[in-house]
Amino acid sequence: MNIRRLAIANRGEVAVRIILACQELGIETVLLHSDVDSGTKAYRMADKRVCIGPAATASSYLNISANVQGALAGGVDALHPGFGFLSENPDFAEAVEKAGIAFVGPSAAAMRKLGDKVSCKELANKLRLPLVPGYQGEFQDVAALIAAAEQIGYPVIVKAAAGGGGRGMKILRSREEAKELIESAQREALSAFGSAKVFLEKYLERAKHIEFQIFGDATGRVVHLYDRECSVQRRHQKIIEEAISPSLTPELRRKMGEVACLLAESAGYQGAGTVEFLLQDEEFFLLEVNTRLQVEHPVTELVMGVDLVKAQILTTAKKASLFERSGMVPRGHAIECRIYAENPYEGGIPSTGKLGRVYFPEGPGRRFEVGFEAGDEITPFYDPMIAKAIVWDETRTRAIQKMLRVLSDAIILGVHTNIPLLREILMHADFVSGEMTTRFMEQHFSEALPQPELLAWEKEMVEQIYRKTPKSEKATGGASANPAENPFMATWRTS
Repeated sequence: MNIRRLAIANRGEVAVRIILACQELGIETVLLHSDVDSGTKAYRMADKRVCIGPAATASSYLNISANVQGALAGGVDALHPGFGFLSENPDFAEAVEKAGIAFVGPSAAAMRKLGDKVSCKELANKLRLPLVPGYQGEFQDVAALIAAAEQIGYPVIVKAAAGGGGRGMKILRSREEAKELIESAQREALSAFGSAKVFLEKYLERAKHIEFQIFGDATGRVVHLYDRECSVQRRHQKIIEEAISPSLTPELRRKMGEVACLLAESAGYQGAGTVEFLLQDEEFFLLEVNTRLQVEHPVTELVMGVDLVKAQILTTAKKASLFERSGMVPRGHAIECRIYAENPYEGGIPSTGKLGRVYFPEGPGRRFEVGFEAGDEITPFYDPMIAKAIVWDETRTRAIQKMLRVLSDAIILGVHTNIPLLREILMHADFVSGEMTTRFMEQHFSEALPQPELLAWEKEMVEQIYRKTPKSEKATGGASANPAENPFMATWRTS
């Protein structure tokens, strides 16, 4: 199959990432976007754009018909769903294929087996793979779910069956709060993934989140490209990821990799995917499978020397596999930080507005996946991620040091960012030692960061740069000594 033009059913930095891969492969791109995303970086970079609806995701990015019709209008040969939105929706993959367009990702059948969390656990159970105790039944009324939670034993975590990314997740610690939290989880799941179906698992209090990058080629062969550590999470959303995990022994890594490949091969999996595990006391349990490209894929690309997005596209085009398992070993260590438009001094509330100057310090072993540039608007409608900063170095310690320098030198004007929080995490003793668990943020960063007072020399430095900054790149309002009051100042004090 020859892919000459490809549609991108997504936005932000992942849309930019896909466009860059297509440019290198000589493939034209068509961006399927909402009306409020006209004028973004991806919009400017795409060869063609098709507006598929208004800002509301139900009318645009989650609208199967609108996306398929937009792809047809763009005259494409293939469609890449990115991550999030419809990327793990088998009905979408099926609709794309029925329209005569190749879907960049696994088949709808493989998605139904693995992407649906309940079906995935049923398959894993047949294969006798290690699972966390839980309930994956069809009875979805609140009373039945509460009864199941009682049988499992609190604490119990509620999860959306049709998707991940932290949406629809709630932790039940008692019967008294169960009804309200289950109903909330069902509403979130329906809004995010179009299905209110949830399942329950025993919540492990001291677990680490480890995932394996898998890739299935057109022949049915599945390989893994080693692992990532994703234990630093806030509200079940990953914010710092690294490859490879500092928590695995060679024997554990071997066993978990074998389980990941066996599960994927049993479902006839093709393309990029991630098998996620919980690890506690040297014992691992299958968590779920993400049947798509992951936000954190760059750390794997850096330590393995591969391009997963190109591999996805070439596999869809039935080209030769890029990965030969023998001889492929990770080199060095990579860390990714997700940079969000949010105020860390106010508990992480979203920060919206027009971006002023945006600067990321380039250098050896530094990579930036950026979805927005100076002049772009950060709106309240979508995930507030501005960019991802990724670093590579020969050791984990050096990678941490490099990331701290990158975050210190980065400049984002116009909105608050979580850069101060990221720096605090990277310097925390539990992170430096690699001992963090999925409760790390809850235990150490549950409160808003204290508002720092700028030193005199810092204030003078910022004022000088502000005066020299072109008017079009300045943050709104005048410079203030209180970083909580002015996004321009907040960008600078990061520790």
